[in-house]
Amino acid sequence: MTDLDPLARFRLDGKVALVTGASSGLGNRFAKVVDAAGSKVVAAARRKDRLDSLVDELSDAHAVEVDLTVPGSAEALIEEATRQYGRIDVLINNAGISTATAALDFTADDFRREIEIDLVAPYALARGVAAAAIVDQRQASIINLGSVLGTVGGGKLRVPGYAAAKGGLHNLTRELASEWARKGVRVNSIAPGWFPTEMSEEMFDGGPAAAYITDNTPMGRTGKLDELDGALLFLASDASSFVTGQILHVDGGWTAI
Repeated sequence: MTDLDPLARFRLDGKVALVTGASSGLGNRFAKVVDAAGSKVVAAARRKDRLDSLVDELSDAHAVEVDLTVPGSAEALIEEATRQYGRIDVLINNAGISTATAALDFTADDFRREIEIDLVAPYALARGVAAAAIVDQRQASIINLGSVLGTVGGGKLRVPGYAAAKGGLHNLTRELASEWARKGVRVNSIAPGWFPTEMSEEMFDGGPAAAYITDNTPMGRTGKLDELDGALLFLASDASSFVTGQILHVDGGWTAI
C-alpha cells in the first residue's frame, strides 16, 4: 500500500485565482474549474450581471466589473482583487476579442484596438501580478490564453489583428518567463484550437468556416470546453512547478500539419 497521491499536486486549495473575460465562454469555464480545484476566484469582465450569476455558482468568489481598454483598469483590477483576498497566486489572462476581416479591410485603428485588448492588457496584468508576488516573495503562475493563430496563419479565416496579438502573446510568454523564472513566477500559455464559444459561434453555424475547420483539424472536429480543463489545472497548479515559458497547444492536431 502506498500513500502516493499524484493528483494532489493539481489542487489549488488556499490559492487565489484572477480570471479575466469570465462572463462567458472559456473564461466562465476556467473560473468554474479553478473553483472546483479549491481556489478562491476573482472573476473579471465587462458584463456585471453575468459575473454575478457566475459568482453565485462558485464556492468563494468575487466579481469585478472592468473594461480593460480603459487606461489604469488593469492596475485597478489587481488592487481590487488584492483588497478582497490579500494576494493573487494564479492569473488567467483570458479576456480578448477577435475580428474576422481581411487585412485590406482592417484599418490601422481596428488593428490597434485588437492589440490593446489581446496583448497590451495581458501584459499590464501579468506585470502587476508578478511585481506583487516578487515583492512578497511568493510563487505565482500566469497563464496567457494564446491561440493556434498565434503559431500559424489564419488562412481563409482572415484575422490579422488577432493573429498578430496572439503571436505577440506567445513570445511575450517566453520573454516574461525568462525574466521571472528565478523569482518564483512562472509564465505559460494555453493555445486552444477551435472551441465553439459565444465569441466564435458565427464560425460554427454549418457554413464554409465550420467545414474549413473540421476538414483541416486532424481529429476532424472542434474541441469541447472540458478538454481544456486538464491543461489549465496543470499550468495553474504545482503539477507544473518546473514548467515555464511554454505554449501548450490544445488543438486536435491543427498545428501538427
